[in-house]
Amino acid sequence: MVAAACVLGLIIAATAPTALAQNFRRFRLPEGSGSYPPKYPPENFADGTFALCKLQYTSGRYEAMGIGWSTDYPYAGINLMIRLSELTRTPVTKHANGEPTYWVVRLTDAALFKCPVLMGSDVGTMVLTDEEAQHLREYLVKGGFLWVDDFWGTPAWIQWVTQIHKALPDAEIFDIPPEHPIRHMMFPVDEIEQVTNIQNWLRTRDTSERGADSPRAEFRGIADARGRLMVVMTHNSDFGDTWERESENPEFFARFSPKGYSLGINVLLYALTH
Repeated sequence: MVAAACVLGLIIAATAPTALAQNFRRFRLPEGSGSYPPKYPPENFADGTFALCKLQYTSGRYEAMGIGWSTDYPYAGINLMIRLSELTRTPVTKHANGEPTYWVVRLTDAALFKCPVLMGSDVGTMVLTDEEAQHLREYLVKGGFLWVDDFWGTPAWIQWVTQIHKALPDAEIFDIPPEHPIRHMMFPVDEIEQVTNIQNWLRTRDTSERGADSPRAEFRGIADARGRLMVVMTHNSDFGDTWERESENPEFFARFSPKGYSLGINVLLYALTH
């Protein structure tokens, strides 16, 4: 995994449109719906190319270092789609300016069922209505795929589990083992690294955002009756920042981004082929 991550890091640096390896930004990109109003998909947005969609939900509680559904929005998803298009032959949907389209989708939107992969962040604050839970269940059972990331500690875990069980009441949550295909789609991912947000890393050099209550990253899933993963969880880790903040700090990039993209691309390829 170390060798593969090093190679991927070199590839990313070489293909970066802003030559990020030599020209890292000296400022922090803003994030969230306060800086970037949500972009909702038009009625006929599905055009046969890949579109990653961002889950919009209502928060019922607050978690430190998070801003609810729009945590890591939009550049985590945009950068991940850029790298997917560069490192694989997957065509991604783009705006007229060439930037990938990262559509925001609510669980009650008809557009949900045209999103092959749904990304949720800070889901330890999420509250689902009965209608939203039913739509999420239908989406997942019909072949949809949900990845939730960047939620930390026991209270956030309990909140998330309570809400996903509204949609999938009989679902068994399990640790995804090292030999599972999702960890070997393109890159070998032997270890699920704990990643903190870049501001916490620069301030503390500590990867745990909840101290003893988030000692290690957890990679867990929910599978359907045929064994297909339909929900993936990266608990106690912020993979979104490995993509979103790739060009802001060379040390952060070298430490986290290659491994973050390894997992990210593997997950997307799994979702598209299973």
